[in-house]
Amino acid sequence: IEGDNYHSLSVLNYTHRKKIDVIYIDPPYNTGNKDFVYNDHFVDKEDRFRHSKWLSFMSKRLKLAKNLLKDDGVMFISIDDHEQAQLKLLCNEIFGFKNTEQYIWSLLDFEESSFTKTASKTVRIEHEYIMAVYKKNKKLNKYKEYRFKSRKDFKNVDNDPRGDWMSGNISRNGIKTTTGSKYFTITTPTGKKYTRNWTLSQNEYSRLLKDNRIFFSKNGDGVPRLKIFKNEPSYTIQSSIFNGLKTSITGKNQLKSIFNNEIKFDFPKPINLIKRLLEISAEKSCTVLDFMAGSGTTGHAVLDLNKEDGGNRKFILCTNNENKICENITWQRIKKVSEGYKKPNGEKAKGLGGNIKYLKTDFIKINQASDNLKEKVVETSTEILCLKENTFSKVKNSYNKNRIKIFENNDKYTAILFDLFYFDEFIEELKELKGKTVAVYVFSYTKDFSKEEFRDLEIDFSVEAIPEKVLETYKKIFNL
Repeated sequence: IEGDNYHSLSVLNYTHRKKIDVIYIDPPYNTGNKDFVYNDHFVDKEDRFRHSKWLSFMSKRLKLAKNLLKDDGVMFISIDDHEQAQLKLLCNEIFGFKNTEQYIWSLLDFEESSFTKTASKTVRIEHEYIMAVYKKNKKLNKYKEYRFKSRKDFKNVDNDPRGDWMSGNISRNGIKTTTGSKYFTITTPTGKKYTRNWTLSQNEYSRLLKDNRIFFSKNGDGVPRLKIFKNEPSYTIQSSIFNGLKTSITGKNQLKSIFNNEIKFDFPKPINLIKRLLEISAEKSCTVLDFMAGSGTTGHAVLDLNKEDGGNRKFILCTNNENKICENITWQRIKKVSEGYKKPNGEKAKGLGGNIKYLKTDFIKINQASDNLKEKVVETSTEILCLKENTFSKVKNSYNKNRIKIFENNDKYTAILFDLFYFDEFIEELKELKGKTVAVYVFSYTKDFSKEEFRDLEIDFSVEAIPEKVLETYKKIFNL
């Protein structure tokens, strides 16, 4: 989506409220080098209010973004020392202290040496931060640790029907306390007892034991260990979400390869960083949003990860078109990696697949007569409704004849009637839509359009009046 990210978030508050699983953003770091715009003006290091302006800029967008997350959704925000402390406090306020945490990632792990900063009489900065904020309660056990997937030592010594497994340690070595919920005695099948601190509670242990996920060695009297199955991700709390994740492919080199050294873009994030965040936070069918998309790393990461593990993740990228960034970098990058491209050495990079749409936001002046305004919104709402329902394949467009448009995907149809004068013809069109659910949208000057009007239809459908609900969303956001 090309346009101001605040306006894009406003549209998404109608189309994708509580539908997003993961949000990743790499906002302007407020370095003082005129890296962000506030009220149509660049903010520089001499502006004594630049921190408060940055917080105002971020606060408006994070509040809209929170509405988009599912209840178990998570947002990741990249940041450095310039605004890390302020961002943490802002996230505490919007999402709650208990739902906010931060991670450190090493620039050197990703060979991003150009990111490191050296100054006189101080030390070199070799890390940045990622703030993780959760819509509701933190769920650390949703993190999936895939570090075992390439190991060769999986076996099945007890013929478990779930397949090959390896054992993992559940003893908390070095923990000397004798109190707490994780200090208890475990008795082996042979009667041997082990009393110590464990990595799980007694209830968790009992559940795993009942599910035959605890192993006591072949003779049944060894220290209990957790069975980790080859075909399952293991759910763990780990010391770092980036353990073992090192790469020599920098974000800058990735862009050079894609654009044959013809594009300059400062500090693009490496796709492996984003892939890691997606791996640990959501399922393979998730919807991912980046409303500060920059060079398009998030979209590239989604396509690459889908190709790698057979996932069906979807992404939405939002960015402005300042210096043609959306047209010439974001869009072109996603198009190239989707379809394939030629590397600088002449080698052909295979396409990652995916179906991509390019949308733009625009203004409709609200100081028009009410009915005229509604008609204008309806006329321009086709893409909004297609985005809402994820149905972009055209089935029928007889707008010039009878104000009807119909779209589809593999699971549903979206049928839109832009003028009630053609209602009877619309009904006849709906009768032909067999085998899939139908999302029906009908222009109405009022808030409601009764499903009873469609009582003779023998299809599975929902119905919504437009544009009143669209306008309600915008009016609420912009305090109109």
